[in-house]
Amino acid sequence: MNNLFYAARPIVSDMLSTILFAALFSITNNIYLSTGVAVALGVGQVAVEKLRGKPVPGMQWASLGLVTVLGGATLLTGDPRFVMIKPTVIYLTIGGAMMQRDWMDRYIPPEGKAWLPDSLIVAWGYIWAGMMFLTAVLNLGIALTMGHQAWVVFIGVFPLASKLGLFAVHFATFRFVARRNRRLAAAGDAPVAQAA
Repeated sequence: MNNLFYAARPIVSDMLSTILFAALFSITNNIYLSTGVAVALGVGQVAVEKLRGKPVPGMQWASLGLVTVLGGATLLTGDPRFVMIKPTVIYLTIGGAMMQRDWMDRYIPPEGKAWLPDSLIVAWGYIWAGMMFLTAVLNLGIALTMGHQAWVVFIGVFPLASKLGLFAVHFATFRFVARRNRRLAAAGDAPVAQAA
């Protein structure tokens, strides 16, 4: 269970400001309050990392920049489409970052990584990138064609549900492969970990 929380923590953190915006906007229908709180949360997340003396991951800086710029545009214009389109930009940015070969390293506990083939880790990185690109396209389509109520339902359900579902399959796959390789090593067979 600790490995599950280790991997899930950064994912939830990366999505928190968008989730909070969607929830507040759905409840209050107040674009200014929802945007202001989302921007404050993004700034707060970076400030907490800095105060703890930890480096702020690139994804968190990108998310803060997008929240601030698009959130500021929303506050200036009063047009919720800026915030509705923001997740598309975020998901495209994150998907692009996920095209890097080693991006998953920070999400895998060190004791588990020793039993996983690099090729499996890289393949799952690309699967995650594909999910981000799909979510970006769907978000843009709904934001531009269906209005804010449909968008609130979409953003409140699909991104989190799809990522939790994919995460469950991903986690189960890694767990199965790592346990199998560890059993093979204990039996004297060479594990396939770190194979290209």
